[in-house]
Amino acid sequence: MNEAIEAIFLDVGNTLRILLKEDLPHRAAARARIAELVGTDADPLAFCSELDRRYKDYRKWAFQELTEAPETELWTHWLAPEFPPERIEPLAHELTYQFRQSMGRRVTAEDGKHVVEVLHQRGYTLGIISNVITTQEVPDWLRDEGLEPFFKSVVLSSQFGRRKPHPSLYIEAARRANVPPARCAYVGDNFSRDVEGTRAAGFGMVIILPDPADRDAPQPEEYQPDRVIHSLTELLDVFPGPMNGKGS
Repeated sequence: MNEAIEAIFLDVGNTLRILLKEDLPHRAAARARIAELVGTDADPLAFCSELDRRYKDYRKWAFQELTEAPETELWTHWLAPEFPPERIEPLAHELTYQFRQSMGRRVTAEDGKHVVEVLHQRGYTLGIISNVITTQEVPDWLRDEGLEPFFKSVVLSSQFGRRKPHPSLYIEAARRANVPPARCAYVGDNFSRDVEGTRAAGFGMVIILPDPADRDAPQPEEYQPDRVIHSLTELLDVFPGPMNGKGS
C-alpha cells in the first residue's frame, strides 16, 4: 500500500508541534498582553480564565458544526463580546496569537524538521492539514523554522472555514498538491477525528501518532488507522525512498 502513496499530509498540534504547558512565565506574559490589548482592568489570570470558559463553548459549537469562525468573529461574538467591536476587530489576529500563547509555548517536535527534510528528499509531496483558530501562526512558524519550502499544500481550518473531520479539508489539500486522494496519506494524533475525515475523503492511508495516554486505549473498528506510530522518525520506515525514483 505504501508504494502507492505520493503525498504525505501531517497535522500540526501534537504531531509536528508540541505544547509545553510548564512555561509559566510565558503563559503569564501572554495573559497580561491580552488584558492590555482589550483594555480591561480585570486581573489577567481571572480574565483569561473566563476566556477559557467561553472558548470551550466555542469549541463545542465548532465541533458540532465542523466550522471554524474567522478570528474577528471568534473575538467579537464568542470571547470578548462585551468590548466594542471596532476596538477588537483590528486586534483579532494578535489576540488569537496571545490566547494560544496563554495555553503554553509551542515548539517543533523532536526530529520533526529532520523527518520532513528526508521525506521531501525521497520525493514525496508534503502538506499540512490542521484544525487551528489562528490564520498566521502556522505560516509564521513554518517560515521561521525554515519548513515553508517543504510543504506544497497547507490547509488550515482557520483559513478554509471547515474543521476536521469534514472531508472537504482533505480533498482540498489533495487538490492543491495535485495528487489524487487515494495516493495520499495523513498523519494525525486523534483516532476518531483524523481516521474519520481521512477515510471519508478517500485517502489511501491514515497513520496516528497518539498521545501516550491514548496509545493503548481500545478503539472501535471505524477509528482504526492503518498504522500507529510512537515517534515521527518511524515515518522514515513507513515511507522508504526514493519514491518512484524521485528525490535525491
